[in-house]
Formats: sequence, C-alpha cells, structure tokens
Amino acid sequence: MFMPPPDMPALVRPASAQACDAATRARILAPPGPGAESAALTCSLRLAPGERITKTLVLEGAAASGVSLDCNGAAIGRPGEPARLDAITLAIRSRPPARPGEPWDRPSGIRITGCQVYGHVRIWGMGVNGQAPALRASSHSLGHTERAQSAAPTEVTIADTTITAAGPIPLYLGPGVTRVTLTGSRLAGRSVSTALYLDAESAENRIADNDFAVETAREAIAVDGSARNRITGNRFALGGQGAVRLYRNCGEGGTVRHQTPSDNVVTGNVFRGRGLFGAAPVVVNSRNGWRLYCSEDAGYPFGSSLDNSDNGTGNVTEPNAVE
Repeated sequence: MFMPPPDMPALVRPASAQACDAATRARILAPPGPGAESAALTCSLRLAPGERITKTLVLEGAAASGVSLDCNGAAIGRPGEPARLDAITLAIRSRPPARPGEPWDRPSGIRITGCQVYGHVRIWGMGVNGQAPALRASSHSLGHTERAQSAAPTEVTIADTTITAAGPIPLYLGPGVTRVTLTGSRLAGRSVSTALYLDAESAENRIADNDFAVETAREAIAVDGSARNRITGNRFALGGQGAVRLYRNCGEGGTVRHQTPSDNVVTGNVFRGRGLFGAAPVVVNSRNGWRLYCSEDAGYPFGSSLDNSDNGTGNVTEPNAVE
C-alpha cells in the first residue's frame, strides 16, 4: 500500500458524492453541440456497457471532490479520431481564486474505474503546463512548490482503465498534482511526446502494475521536476525508445523550477523492445541544462534560475528487468 512520507500530512478524504440523477445522466450522455461541447461532472456516475460519453468530461474544483466514475467498460471519447494537441477528453482541474489572496478551489478524492478513454486525460491546478502565467508568477518567489501543490488536484485514482491516445500525451499530470494513483490500467495508441508526463512540482504519485504500449516520439514516462513518486511493477513496450527519464526542465517559458526530480522509486518494471542499440531504460538527471531555454528564468537566487542542473538525488532505479 502506498503511504505518504512524514513530510506530507494525511489528507482528510471527502465524503463520496451522491449519485447523478436521471437528468444529469442524460445531459452528460447527450451528443455535443454548439455551446455544449463539454459536460461538468459533480456527482457519481455508473455507466452501462456500450454507453459512450462524447463530450469533454470536466471535473472541476471542490464540487467534484468525492466523485466516482465507474464506466463498467463504457467509453469516453471516440476511437480513431486524430486530436488537436490541446484537445482534452477528460479534464480534472482546479478553479482559480475568485479574488486575489484566496485559495485555489481544488478537487480531491476522485475515483475513475473501468473506462475506455479515447484521447487525452489531463489533471492540473495553477496551470495546464509548466509555462502557465499563474504558475510562472508563483515560481518567482520562494514557497512555490508548496503553493503549486496546495492549488492542484490530489488523491485521484484511475484504475482498470485503458487510455488510447491519438496524438496528445494520454495522461498528463500538471504542475503540483499530488497523490494520483494509476493502477491496473493500460496506456495505448500514439503520442507525439510521452505516454505519461509528471510535470514540475508534482509529487507522491503512484504508477503501479500498468501496461505501457504507446507508440511514443520519446521516453514513455517523463519525471520533470517531480519527486517522491513510485513507478513499480509496470510493463513497457518501448519500440526502441527509453522508458523513464528523470530531469528538470530548467527555465522553459520563464518559469523557475524549484523541486528536483528526487526520491523517486522506479523498480520491479519490465522493459521490452529496447532494441539492440536502444537507450538505457531509466536515466536519472538526463538533461542537466542542455536546453536552449534554460536561461529564460534568469535573475532569481533559487531553483533552476540559480542552477540549471537537474540535481536529482535519492532515486532508486533497481531492480528492473530488460527483455
């Protein structure tokens, strides 16, 4: 069982959300149309086999806390359709503060099981990626990691689910996201980048007992300034690419990266298809400042602004099997 370390207090789990009523269920399952391209989910929903949600499904803010989505084998999205890189099939996100100084409104305690997802699942708080304006502004002062984590979704479980990509990264954990569990699932399809991305300042995520079978343009899992994650017992079909890279994306977009890719555990995985001259499956500190944008965050006496190196420490990357 995954346990948070002593420096991260246990979260009080929200009560389970009540079941969706018939009208809400009908609205979510209705085809998208003008002004109704997405559907908010703030109640627990159980689908029947053969049903399909074709709208973008959005779980936003504390109103989505405690929601469970049991697809029972049903689908979200449409198979075989190419997707824009900004297209999202399933979004779990925080809501910005109503007024300056107020906290972000974040969801927690979400559980998604038994789904066939076609497209792109993204979870984020202050920013959809590491270059978002609110995240960049926060990064220019100390305490950024704590602010990013307190603003982002936490305690999300995705289990027994297949995510089939059609271009965008199938599962993207945005900056500050904590305690996501991906277990017993399969990532498949095609990605122009990675299969799973753990972005800056994220932490405590558990990736266990999954199949990674995505045709990727680079490594399967990017651990970018993300710490204390456990990547264990997974099976990777690499297609000649690397499996896991741990680094810190210094300076990109002017955002200072504070956290290093440290104290991660990558063990008990099986890597297939590395190729005769393929890259090493797991590489710690794989970039160390070798990017043209590393100077974009210059001028601050901390984090990647002070030192472009990855500086990952305390990572455990053995044993794993290469076949």
